[in-house]
Amino acid sequence: MASPPVHDRSRPEDEDDPVDRMILRTGCGEQHYAVQECMSEHQDWRLCQKHVQTFKDCMSSFQQARKEQLLKQLSKETHN
Repeated sequence: MASPPVHDRSRPEDEDDPVDRMILRTGCGEQHYAVQECMSEHQDWRLCQKHVQTFKDCMSSFQQARKEQLLKQLSKETHN
């Protein structure tokens, strides 16, 4: 069974992929692409665990910061 193709970043700039846009907004795009490149090179996710963990840590940091931001916003709205 053939493995699915690695995300194609060769599309024209004006054809933004919604997943790419979402990941880039998190600030974790570089880590995401590192995982994809590793998977493309090795074809075995077990050999890419360092990259996966780095991406996971980045996303966790983003999610925590976003949660704190939303809680601050909610707190301001409830005190007004």
